[in-house]
Amino acid sequence: MDVLPTLLPGFSGTTLPGWLRDRLRDGLGGVCLFARNIAGHAQLAALTAEIREANPDAVVALDEEGGDVTRLFADVGSPFPGNAVLGRLDDLALTRVVAAEVGWAMRRTGCTMTFAPDVDVNSNPDNPVIGIRSLGADADLVARHGVAWVEGLQATGVAGCAKHFPGHGDTGQDSHLALPVVDRSPAELRERELVPFVATVGAGVRAVMTSHILLPQVDPDAPATFSRRVLTGLLREELGFDGVVVTDALDMAGASSPGGLGESAVRALASGCDLLCLGNDNTAEQVDAIVAAVGRAVADGALGGDRVAQAAARVRALAAAETRPVVPEGSTADALAGLLPPGRVAAAFDVSPYAAAWRERAAGRFGVVRLEDRPNIAVGVVPWGPELPGRPVVVAHPQDRLDEGALGADPVLVLGRDVHRHPEARAVVDRLRRDRDVLVVDLGWPSPDRAYADVATFGASRLVGTALRGWLGA
Repeated sequence: MDVLPTLLPGFSGTTLPGWLRDRLRDGLGGVCLFARNIAGHAQLAALTAEIREANPDAVVALDEEGGDVTRLFADVGSPFPGNAVLGRLDDLALTRVVAAEVGWAMRRTGCTMTFAPDVDVNSNPDNPVIGIRSLGADADLVARHGVAWVEGLQATGVAGCAKHFPGHGDTGQDSHLALPVVDRSPAELRERELVPFVATVGAGVRAVMTSHILLPQVDPDAPATFSRRVLTGLLREELGFDGVVVTDALDMAGASSPGGLGESAVRALASGCDLLCLGNDNTAEQVDAIVAAVGRAVADGALGGDRVAQAAARVRALAAAETRPVVPEGSTADALAGLLPPGRVAAAFDVSPYAAAWRERAAGRFGVVRLEDRPNIAVGVVPWGPELPGRPVVVAHPQDRLDEGALGADPVLVLGRDVHRHPEARAVVDRLRRDRDVLVVDLGWPSPDRAYADVATFGASRLVGTALRGWLGA
C-alpha cells in the first residue's frame, strides 16, 4: 500500500533534513515550504533542486497568494497588490498578469504548486482569517477573477489550488484556532460560496484545498475536510472536479482528532482527500506514525486500499502533467512596475471626503502611530504598510500605553489592519481623536460603516504601502 505519495509534510530549517530526503526517495508526495525554510531565493532554488533530485515527482508547495500572504517575499513584503485590491480594480487582464508573475517567481525558485487562488467570498467583514485575501464580497466578481488567476498562474507551469472549499468567507472564527460553523443550506451555498469554485474547476484548476469548517446543513457530523458529503458529494459529483483535493494543514485546531494526526489522515483520505498537508514542523516519527495509522485502517477495513491508491495516483499525475514554459528574464518587481504604478494601486483605495481634506491640511507634515496587531497564522510576521522615514513614529502593540509625547503637535496618521475588530486598536484611535487631527488608514478589510477607516487600502503589501506613501505625498 502506497501511503507516502499522499503526504505533504513541513520541516524546520533552510536545509533538507536527512529523514525527509530518505522518505522523498521512498516516494513521499512532496514538501510544503514556509517562510522559515527560506533564507533567500538562491538558497530556495538550491533547496527545491535537492527535493526534486530525491523525488522528481515531488510536489514543492507553498502559500504564495500574491499579497499579504507571502512566503517568497516574507522578509521584505510582497511586491504584489493582493486579491482584494485586484478585485476592486476589476481588470481581468491585470489579475491574469499578476497571477502569472506569481507563477514566474515560483518557477525561478523551483516551486511547483501554490495554494492559491483564494476564492472565498468574503461576505463577513469581521472574518479574522480571510478578509483581504479574498477577491471580494461578490460571488460573481470572485469567480471571474478566480478564473483569471488560475489561467495566468497555470500558464507558467505552476499548479494552482483554489481554496478553501466549500467557502471560508462567511466565518467569524479562524480555523487555525477553532472550528468555525457556516450554517447555510446547499441551495444557499450554490448561490454564493460555490460560485467561484464552479468557475475555477471549469477553468481547469489543478487542485482544490479543503476548509476546516462545519456546515451543519450539509454534514452535521464532520468538518468539510473529513466529510464525504462535502468532498465526494459536492466537489467530485456535483462540480465534477477530478483533480487533486488537498487538505488545509491537519495540525490546525479545526482539523483536530482525538487520535492525533494519524486519525486525521485516515479521516481525510476516507472523505476523498488526496494530498494531506500535515503542518509546518513535522518529524520522521510523525510521518511514520501516519503511515502506520493508515495501514492499520486499511487492514481493519475502516479505509479502502483502493481509496489510498486513487489518492496516490492523483498526486503522481500532477508531476506527469507538469509543463515547463521558458521563464522570462528579469525580476518580479520590474515586470510589475509598468503595470501597477502607485497611482493605479491607489485607485483601489476607499477614500472618504474627510481623508482628502486631512491630506490637504497635513501637507505632508504628520506623526505616525502604527497599531501592531496579532497577525493570523496564515499571514504570519511579514513587513506591512508604508515606509515613512524622517517622521516621528510610535508603535502601539496590544496592551501598550500610547506614548503621545513623541508625536509632537502635527496631525497624526494612524496605520492599522482590520482596526474595527481589535478593541485595543479602537481605544487608541478613540483616545487620539479626542484632541488631535487624526487620519486612520486601515490596511485590512474595514467595517461597512468605515468608522475606523478614513482610508481603506484593502491590503498591506509592500506594493500597497508604496502606493499609500504616494497618496499621502510623503
